[in-house]
Amino acid sequence: MNRSKRANHFGTIVEKRMARKRRFELERSSWHDAKFQNGTPVEIKSTMLEHADGQPGNWKIYRQYHEKLRRHDGWYCFVVYRPHGQSGCTILKHRMCKASNLPLLRWHGGGDHRGTQQAKIAIEGIF
Repeated sequence: MNRSKRANHFGTIVEKRMARKRRFELERSSWHDAKFQNGTPVEIKSTMLEHADGQPGNWKIYRQYHEKLRRHDGWYCFVVYRPHGQSGCTILKHRMCKASNLPLLRWHGGGDHRGTQQAKIAIEGIF
């Protein structure tokens, strides 16, 4: 299984677990993954604690979606996990953060991916 398919696999597991834990309603949208019971959008971002090459995990934020989340007074749910076995993972920590309260983002070109600029947030930038 290639790396991006594994990341997608673990991301889906994390979304389902956090929806149960935080009582989100999962919703497939280009700019958010879930909603609070009152309808407020939530984007669930997950990363491995450490990648196979030893590099620490980080989250990618896409400017177009981030700005839309801010306009809708939305939230991020940042999750750090550790994979185990072929398909399991352990959630190590998570934190809710209003989109308007993120640390300063440094936008750069995202190439053709999602047609927007992106920024990376290190784990220590949230925890």
